[in-house]
Amino acid sequence: MNSIRFEALNKLVIRKSKFTDTNHSIAPQFAENVFNDLVLQRSLNQEAYDEVSKAIFKGTKISRTLADQIAAAMKSWARFKNVTHYTHWFQPLTGATAEKHQSFFDLSDNSVAIERFDGSQLVQQDPDASSFPSGGIRNTFEARGYTAWDPTSPAFIYGKTLCIPTIFVSYTGEALDYKTPLLRSTSALDKAATDIAKFFDKNTLKVSATLGWEQEYFLVDRTLAASRPDLILTGRTLMGHESSKGQQLNDHYFGSIPPRVLAFMQELEHQSLVLGIPVKTRHNEVAPAQFELAPVYEEVNLSVDHNALLTDLMNKIAEKHNFNVLLHEKPFSGINGSGKHNNWSLKTNTGINLLSPGKTPMNNLQFLTFFINTIAAVMKHESLLRASIVSASNELRLGTDEAPLPIISVFIGEQLTDVLNNLEQVSKGKLSPKEKTDLKLNVIGKIPEILLDNTDRNRTSPFAFTGNKFEFRAVGSRTNCAKPMTVLNSIVAEQLIEFKKKVDVHLQNPKMKKDDAIFNELRDSIKYIRTILFEGDGYSDSWIKQAKKRGLSPLTSTPNALKEYSSKKSVELFKNLNVFSKRELDARLEIDLQQYILTLQIEGRTLGDIARNQIIPTAIQYQNTLIDNVKGLKEIYGSCFEKYAKEQMLLIERISGHIEEINTGVSNMIVERKKANQIKDNSDKANTYHTQVKPYFDSIRYHCDKLELLVDNSKWPLAKYRELLFSR
Repeated sequence: MNSIRFEALNKLVIRKSKFTDTNHSIAPQFAENVFNDLVLQRSLNQEAYDEVSKAIFKGTKISRTLADQIAAAMKSWARFKNVTHYTHWFQPLTGATAEKHQSFFDLSDNSVAIERFDGSQLVQQDPDASSFPSGGIRNTFEARGYTAWDPTSPAFIYGKTLCIPTIFVSYTGEALDYKTPLLRSTSALDKAATDIAKFFDKNTLKVSATLGWEQEYFLVDRTLAASRPDLILTGRTLMGHESSKGQQLNDHYFGSIPPRVLAFMQELEHQSLVLGIPVKTRHNEVAPAQFELAPVYEEVNLSVDHNALLTDLMNKIAEKHNFNVLLHEKPFSGINGSGKHNNWSLKTNTGINLLSPGKTPMNNLQFLTFFINTIAAVMKHESLLRASIVSASNELRLGTDEAPLPIISVFIGEQLTDVLNNLEQVSKGKLSPKEKTDLKLNVIGKIPEILLDNTDRNRTSPFAFTGNKFEFRAVGSRTNCAKPMTVLNSIVAEQLIEFKKKVDVHLQNPKMKKDDAIFNELRDSIKYIRTILFEGDGYSDSWIKQAKKRGLSPLTSTPNALKEYSSKKSVELFKNLNVFSKRELDARLEIDLQQYILTLQIEGRTLGDIARNQIIPTAIQYQNTLIDNVKGLKEIYGSCFEKYAKEQMLLIERISGHIEEINTGVSNMIVERKKANQIKDNSDKANTYHTQVKPYFDSIRYHCDKLELLVDNSKWPLAKYRELLFSR
C-alpha cells in the first residue's frame, strides 16, 4: 500500500492543469440544457401554457391531454439535443439522487422501431423501491414505489439523458423522499405567510421560501486518496497526525486559487450554468484544500434540486481532473470542517423580500412581523431544528474549528437588538398618538439606515440574521437541504398561523386598529424570544452554562437529538400542516437511526482493518529494523552497546506500547460492536454505538497517530496530512 502513496507523489510532480476554454459569454449558455419556462412557452400554445403556469403557481392538476402535449414537446426538444434516454430523477432517503434510465426506443405492434414518450411516461413511473430505505412504510418484499412528475422543477439534460424531477412515494402514497415533504411545507408556508402579508399589501397572492446554499468541500488528489482506505470507504480520515502547517497562518482563504483547482472550478461552473444552476461565487475556504461554491438565491424547491444535482456533478468533473471531492463534514482532524450554510428568506409574487426592511414605516412593520415570528418559531422548535441537521458526520463538525455549536441560538446584531428593546417598551393595548409617532420615527423608521451598518456576523451562531435573510449555519455539507428547509418552513408556517389568530382576536375590538394589534403581538413575542437570542461567543464555557439555565437543549448525541421527531409537539406540528403523518415521521426516525448505526459500524470496521492490517505490520517491520540495528551495535561494542543503542531501544519499547494499545483497543471495540449488534431496537442500538463503540475511535487513532511520528516515513503506507492537504 505504501507503493501507492509514493507512486501518487511521483505523479503529482507531472500533473498538468486542464483548463477549460472560457473565452465565451456566460449568459447565452445559462440553462442551455434545461426545459425551462422559456422553452415551455415556445413549445406550447397559449392555452396549454397558461394551464401549466396555473398548475405551477396554484398547484392545480395537469390534465392527461396537456401532459401528452408537454411530453411531446420535451421529447422533441431532447431529441434535437441528441438525447436517447429519459429518467425520473428523485431524491430517496439515502442522501444521494436516484435515476432509472429508460430508452425512447420502443417497438410497435408490428415490430417496427419507434421512439415513444407520452404523458403517462412523463407523469409517473414505477421504479423498484426495494433498494431504498422506507423505515417500515412498505414491506421489503413489496418492491413497488412510484415517482410522480414535479412540474415546479424543470426537466434537464444530464449527459445524454432527459432527467425529470419527481417525488417518490410508496404504494399507499406516503413520502419516501426529501422532495415530497418539502413541497408540502412550502404549500403550508405559502398560505400562512400570504395571509399575514395581506395585512400589508392586498396584492400579495403567493409567498415563496427562497434558499441560497453555500457548498463547502475539500479536493484531494485522486491517487493519493487511493492510498487511504478510510477516505474511500468512509469519506474521512480515521487516523492521521496533524500536519506541521495546517490553517494556523490563515493564508489559504485569501490566497490565489491553485491552477489545478481553478481548472476544476471552471469546468464545474460551466457545466452548472448549462444545467441552470446559477453559480456565482467560487473561492478558497479557511482550511487548506478546502473550497466553496455558492449560487444566486432561488425558490427553495428548485434550489434544493440544484444542490443535489451539483454534488453529483462535482464528483464526475473531479474525476476528470484527477481529484476526489470530499463532502464529509469533518474529513480531517484539527482543521475546519465543511458546512452548507442555508440562507433562507421569504419572497412575495410582487417581488418583495419579506425579511428585508423597507423605506416606509409600514414596510418595516411588515419586516419586523416576519423577522420576529421566524425567531419565535425557532424558539419554540429549537430541538426539532437541530434534529434536522444532526448526523454521524455532522456530529464531528459541530462546535469545532469555527463551526457553530449544536446549541441552537439566534444572532441578530446589536442594532436590531436595540430595535427590539424599544419595541418591547410600547404600552399594552391601543397605542397613544405619541407612542405611535415615536415608534415609527425612532424605531421602525430607522431600520433601513441601521441595517446599512449591520455587517457584523457571529461565526459561532448556528442561526443568524444577515441583513435580509436568516442563515442556518449548522447545516452539514452532506445534508440534503430539503431536510432542514422542510422543518424551517413548517415551524414558521405554524407560528404565522398562530400569530394571525391572535391578531384577529385583537381586531374583533372595533377600537383596535390593525397596526396596534400587530404591535401588541410583536411586543409579547419579543419577550418570548429573549431566551434564544444570543450575541456573544458561543464557544465560551459561560454561554454553555447560560444556555442550560435558559432551558436550551444541548446536543448530547445524535440519537438523542433525533428523538425530537417523535415528540408530541413535533407530531402535532407536521400533522396539522399535512407535511408528515405520524407514520412518515416514525419511518424517518428509524431511517436516520439506522444510518447512524451503519455509519459507525462501517467506520469501526474500517478503522480496525487499517490498524491491524496496515499500521501494526508497518510498525513491526520498522521495529525489526531497529532490533537489527541494536543487534549490530551489540556485536560491535559488546557490553557497552547500550550507550549507543539507548535511543533505538527506547523507540522499540514505545512502538511496542502503541501496538499493544491499538490491538487491545480494536479487540475491545469489536466486542462492544458485537454486543450492540444484538440489540433489536434501533434507538437503543444507536445509543449503544454512540456510548460504547465510538469512544474507541479516538483512543485507537491516538496511538496510530503516535506511530506515524515514530515509524520511518518511507515505510508509512497511508498518505499523510501534509500530502493530502498541500500536494496539488
